[in-house]
Amino acid sequence: MAEAKNVFYAQSGGVTAVINASACAVIETARRHPDKTANVYAGRNGIIGALTEDLIDTGQESPAAIAALRHTPSGAFGSCRYKLKGLQENRAEYERLIAVFKAHNIGYFFYNGGGDSADTCHKVSQLSAQWGFPIQTIHIPKTIDNDLPVTDNCPGFGSVAKYIAISVREASYDVAAMAKTSTKVFIIEVMGRHAGWIAAAGGLAADRDNDIPVVILFPEIPFDQERFLAKVRECVARYDYCSVVVSEGARWPDGRFLAEQGTTDAFGHAQLGGAAPLVANLIKQGLGYKYHWAVADYLQRAARHIASKTDVEQAYALGKAAVELALAGESAIMPIIVRTSDNPYRWEIGQADLADVANAEKFMPGEFISDDGFGITPACRTYLEPLIRGEDYPPYRDGMPEYVRLLNAPVAKKIPAGFELRR
Repeated sequence: MAEAKNVFYAQSGGVTAVINASACAVIETARRHPDKTANVYAGRNGIIGALTEDLIDTGQESPAAIAALRHTPSGAFGSCRYKLKGLQENRAEYERLIAVFKAHNIGYFFYNGGGDSADTCHKVSQLSAQWGFPIQTIHIPKTIDNDLPVTDNCPGFGSVAKYIAISVREASYDVAAMAKTSTKVFIIEVMGRHAGWIAAAGGLAADRDNDIPVVILFPEIPFDQERFLAKVRECVARYDYCSVVVSEGARWPDGRFLAEQGTTDAFGHAQLGGAAPLVANLIKQGLGYKYHWAVADYLQRAARHIASKTDVEQAYALGKAAVELALAGESAIMPIIVRTSDNPYRWEIGQADLADVANAEKFMPGEFISDDGFGITPACRTYLEPLIRGEDYPPYRDGMPEYVRLLNAPVAKKIPAGFELRR
């Protein structure tokens, strides 16, 4: 019988309301196969934990604590925004990664994140073979932006979509009540750097029983100030108020972000923030309406208290599938969601090659955006609605949701330090 290997799991990028559900599934599934998986180690602060040999021994956690991860938001082991460069640019990072994996007898590498972490997984899978250190490398999808290709949707998105849809509906009820003598426009800024999936979810605030005027600004549609102001004027004339959902990735016709600050993050992405006040100011100057604006920011991705049941179940299923695929000998792949039916909504787990996922983005298709560019179509509603369905409330104590804090006990280091992270 082959020797049982250790597991390395890490979380990457912005955390979500359900990424810990995937972590829970990885650990629980690995524990059920002691003949193949020995210890499950987590990287403290993502891939940085591997590079600095700062590993966490999840074996010190009780079954109850691990089970509680399923309903706990954020990243239990810490995440990071640290993208491995190409081999020619920084060979030392890959050598260090393989050295740490060798020292700790790591045979399985699960990286839970978006497109950049898929790229890291892909590179590691290629190099491990080239350097004579075989390791089963599986990417577990996670991104609130819902922009990973191949998979029908991404864990984390359904819960953000639910939060935004609910928030826009509730805020719209509020502004409608005050519109006669006070606020007439409510603006909310949502995440979504290049793809408008989260902004689209704001359109779910309106349905056949809730005739709510919602104007959406998508990254995929260049921002036309005059057309936008005309749309807001039209809504206020008809309803006496309107709500505006603006994606942080909304752009001027020349390609500049409305909210661009002129700085970049660790992945080289433009740092955004400020689209809502900019749009509010345009409304004030162009139309003279009283307004209120808000930025959902971390609230939208941390809101485990109203997470989508569909989202939680899919996040867990993908973590479980990742381990099962690795144990079956698969590598350099990502388990995905395959939608098999819209009505009734049904889905199953499939798989995609990392070469088809890494560094690729999925944008809102044209048929999901209304002809005027400010709303969603019935096809988009059909796609979105199942992803926000169902409630999966965490346990409550004294009126507050009860979440778990793990011990996160360190694993003893085995190799000399001497490695410094890039600044």
